[in-house]
Amino acid sequence: MLLYNVTVGIDRDVEQEWLQWIKGKHIPDVLNTGLFVESKMFKILHDENEETVSYSIQYYANSIDQIQQYIEVYAPVLIEEHRQRFLNKHVVFQTLLEQV
Repeated sequence: MLLYNVTVGIDRDVEQEWLQWIKGKHIPDVLNTGLFVESKMFKILHDENEETVSYSIQYYANSIDQIQQYIEVYAPVLIEEHRQRFLNKHVVFQTLLEQV
C-alpha cells in the first residue's frame, strides 16, 4: 500500500470555506479518478495562535503506477483549481510513503 500525503496550510480567515470545498469537491474529484482506494483527512495539531491551520489529506493507492498516473494526468488540473480558488491563502506540499 502506498500513501500520497498532501499537507495544506490554510489561512484561518478562509479555513471554513476551504474545509467545505475540500471535502465536498476536491477530495471527491481525486477519488473519482479511480486511482485511490480511500482517503483520510486529519487536522494537524499545533499552536492555535498561528495565522494558519494545517491539514493532512491522505490518499491510499495499491501501486506506484496509479499515483504516477494521478500526478501526470489529473493532478495538474486539480492543483491549479485549488491554487486559483485559494490564491495567496495556502501552502501545499506532497509526500509519497510506502507501507513497510
